[in-house]
Amino acid sequence: MNILGISAFYHDSAACLVRDGRIIAAAQEERFTRKKHDYRFPQNAIDYCLKEGGVTPADLDFVAFYDKPLLKFERLIETYVAYAPQGFRSFREAMPLWLRQKLWLPREMDKGLRHQYKNRYVFCDHHESHAASAFFPSPFEEAAILTLDGVGEWSTTTYGFGRGNKIELTHEIRFPHSVGLLYSAFTYFTGFRVNSGEYKLMGLAPYGEPRYVDLIMKHLIDVKEDGSFRMDMSYFNYCQGLTMTNEKFDALFGGPARRPESRLTQREMDIAASIQAVTEEIMIRCAKHVRRETGMRNLVLAGGVALNCVGNGRILSDGIFDNIFIQPAAGDAGGALGAALFVWHQLLDKPRKADGVNDSMAGALLGPKFSNPEIKAYLDSIGAKYHYYESEEQLCEVVANDIASEKVIGMMQDRMEFGPRALGSRSIIGDARSTKMQSVMNLKIKFRESFRPFAPIVLREHVHEYFKMRPNEDSPYMLLVADVREEHRLPLDGQLDGLEGVDRLLKVVRSTVPAITHVDYSARVQTVDPTRHPRLYKLMKKFKEKTGCAVMINTSFNIRSEPVVCSHEHAYKCFMVTNMDVLVLENFVLYKEEQPKAKQHEIDAHLAQFDLD
Repeated sequence: MNILGISAFYHDSAACLVRDGRIIAAAQEERFTRKKHDYRFPQNAIDYCLKEGGVTPADLDFVAFYDKPLLKFERLIETYVAYAPQGFRSFREAMPLWLRQKLWLPREMDKGLRHQYKNRYVFCDHHESHAASAFFPSPFEEAAILTLDGVGEWSTTTYGFGRGNKIELTHEIRFPHSVGLLYSAFTYFTGFRVNSGEYKLMGLAPYGEPRYVDLIMKHLIDVKEDGSFRMDMSYFNYCQGLTMTNEKFDALFGGPARRPESRLTQREMDIAASIQAVTEEIMIRCAKHVRRETGMRNLVLAGGVALNCVGNGRILSDGIFDNIFIQPAAGDAGGALGAALFVWHQLLDKPRKADGVNDSMAGALLGPKFSNPEIKAYLDSIGAKYHYYESEEQLCEVVANDIASEKVIGMMQDRMEFGPRALGSRSIIGDARSTKMQSVMNLKIKFRESFRPFAPIVLREHVHEYFKMRPNEDSPYMLLVADVREEHRLPLDGQLDGLEGVDRLLKVVRSTVPAITHVDYSARVQTVDPTRHPRLYKLMKKFKEKTGCAVMINTSFNIRSEPVVCSHEHAYKCFMVTNMDVLVLENFVLYKEEQPKAKQHEIDAHLAQFDLD
């Protein structure tokens, strides 16, 4: 039985194909259209999933959508009426898309499926889609479920439990009270873009002091011991306006929101630290309450807030639950996957097997893969110079030497990752021991802010030697933050004297792996094992043989404001417009100095697609 799941029209449209309970393919629309966070109907993602599964729309038994648009429209209208006439401008801008597409989803899906699909459409509840995406692929026979995001139809936070092949959400917090929207309000106020800048806010937090926590807790949000909360909406503008905050919010923090791209000050750093601390406190209190109420030892998480890997790390390190599984595509993209699995297990009552160890996400490698003949044909057509290695052993030997020589490597191999994290298949990798790699990658490769930290990949059997994690602790999806162990930290000896802000990171060597050690000694850890990422594992083993180091840098293969690359063509273009040294495309290795020089107009044309200001 083939089930297609779809998420669209809000943030990160995506599609997923499930066959007899097994995830066959999943991808976000942005990877094909090259428009970051593309919210439009995921035509390309659907076409890919059907092609990967070898089916046509006529072969589909069910098509499931990740939320209930009519219920969401009800919330929208009810909110506008409650705030009228203040929200008229926002209402006027929102209505065309609703009236043209969102309210006519069966028509849009009919068109997207070329009018060949003749069966039933299923519309799932938004948070049930999140919950299904977390529990059904998890390794647990039973688990508590916690979902936190901006807003679905009405719910913003829910909890419940999953057992066997069923989930049940028992409690909710409703819009406009939302920890996700609270965090986004501070994202906006600190000058970053809502729905994409939240990672930046989290990365900025360790540079500041949480001096505004009491102010936030006193004026903006009342958080109860069980993690439930209520916000004072007089400080916010997202219900009725086109901004997240208002003048009252400005006055509370001593001035207006930071202008995008202007200089970051200590105020923004302290604000980031404060809202991160508040968010973590809410997540911790929620988790403790859910543990008490369900009595379960395992927890699964989804929703956009579940991408806050610092908060996730706190839940794990505090020992609230024995084990945690976080859906790697925790945001709206993962709703497509959850909707498809919800139909299979919850509606059709199909059985589910969980072994307590392995999830069914296939390492989140659910996107397209490109063959060596396809890559060779493209490289030959553009006159690229390359080296081909038939032997994987020889390839890993060569690339490990390049990494040890402090070269920056762009790597495209295997199937593309599903979700926001690059996990080694569409990654830029480098030597974590390098003292210059942080600045080089941020400013010359990614074209992004210098304060942004880089994540480590570590051989799973060595994770406890470098980070404060249990031996063989599994973190394959880069969704947990842990501290670097003391034995790898270096004495500072007054190096911080006179340094402020970003200089505290860039001008101080904090550990034996400085390129992945954040200013507070934290790191967003991805473990690498031979099952999920066999070639990356072999490469890292080879690197360890040469250097004694089991850690490397991993960051997504893209430049700022560009989606992660999908194909070899995207990868080559990104390689040529940056200061990347080496490009690995499956069994091909390309060196920048050997390539035909890119014409400046080609570089300018590529960069012009993205908001790099």
